[in-house]
Amino acid sequence: MSATTVDSPQSWTRLALALTLSTIGGVGMWSVVVALPTVQAEFGVARAGASLPYTLTMLGFGAAGMLLGRWSDRSGIRVPVLAASALLGVGYLASGYATSLLGFALAQGLLIGVGSSVTFGPLLAHVSMWFEKRRGIAVAIVASGNYFAGAVWPPIVQHFIATVGWRSTYFGIGVFVLATMLPLALLLRRPPPAHASHDGPAARLRGTPHSLGLSGNALQGVLVVAGLACCVAMSMPQVHIVAYCGDLGYGPARGAQMLSLMLACGIVSRIAFGYVMDRIGGLRTLLLGGGLQCVALILFLPFDGLVSLFVISAMFGLFQGGIVPSYAIIVREYFPPREAGGRIGVVIFATVVGMALGGWLSGAIFDLTGSYRAAFLHGIAWNLVNVSIAAWLLMRSRLRPALA
Repeated sequence: MSATTVDSPQSWTRLALALTLSTIGGVGMWSVVVALPTVQAEFGVARAGASLPYTLTMLGFGAAGMLLGRWSDRSGIRVPVLAASALLGVGYLASGYATSLLGFALAQGLLIGVGSSVTFGPLLAHVSMWFEKRRGIAVAIVASGNYFAGAVWPPIVQHFIATVGWRSTYFGIGVFVLATMLPLALLLRRPPPAHASHDGPAARLRGTPHSLGLSGNALQGVLVVAGLACCVAMSMPQVHIVAYCGDLGYGPARGAQMLSLMLACGIVSRIAFGYVMDRIGGLRTLLLGGGLQCVALILFLPFDGLVSLFVISAMFGLFQGGIVPSYAIIVREYFPPREAGGRIGVVIFATVVGMALGGWLSGAIFDLTGSYRAAFLHGIAWNLVNVSIAAWLLMRSRLRPALA
């Protein structure tokens, strides 16, 4: 058998497998968004309370992503994917039996959130080891699996919730996940090219944390704050667009269509930003994506017509798709490959906490004010924090070499 090398046909085969797993497993993040109005009605809770299952799902997703990333750094990706896929399928079966909002939320967080986590951060780090010249586009493509899931799953979930109920829908998702993801995980036998896990010419670092005037932990901390801030802002439309459309009188089905459109455009955005990252690097891409996301959020304030919301949802998807993958590229540019899974997992955890916190806060702000206007303003403020951090890091990356 020939030796495995980076940027080889085996690399693209592994990318395709990772993308498929991410698309299937990404249902864990989006089904609860579509089910939110139905769950709220069944359990008789306020909007903030109905957002709790999503919040716990995202927290489980993020925390488990860190642990699974470190596990895959030590032992490879195959066993973590097998274990997480089993948890995801069982989580959907268990959620369907929930008799209270708390039981549903715990099943979402401890099983579905944990199970779906392996399909993002750990797979991003894993795929990044298979590529050098096309690392940006490769990471962006596998990250698009989450948006493929967001484009495909919401209309399917909404259709079955409307026809057979949310419990039967969850049962069906659980069976499908177990029947597809477990066999696919067994194909992850071959490890990444051996030299990708060591420091050396193949690492192709742009610098070190010290080249930014920061320690490794300081740079990690700054990226954590940036990731938290961008995703508090990002969560507002993604988590609440279905409920928002219901409140405006357009119905949850229209909201699910907008969410699907938003995430379909996010696929285009992530792939396009992948090419951009290969040319301008992670920091510039983070600043560009954060700035464009802020523009889209501002547009939600003056426009709430049906056509306008479809257009702005598409713009939001096109503008923000490159933000989260840029963190993985920044980690690979400034940290050694042997730390990739763990460090990317930490930053992804921060982005997920941001999504969870933002989803809950938007619901709480709605309950306090009776509208989503203040929630959009709240998201814009967090977005400005992210843009400021990206601009500061980029400025330091230019100043430090000049001062050396």
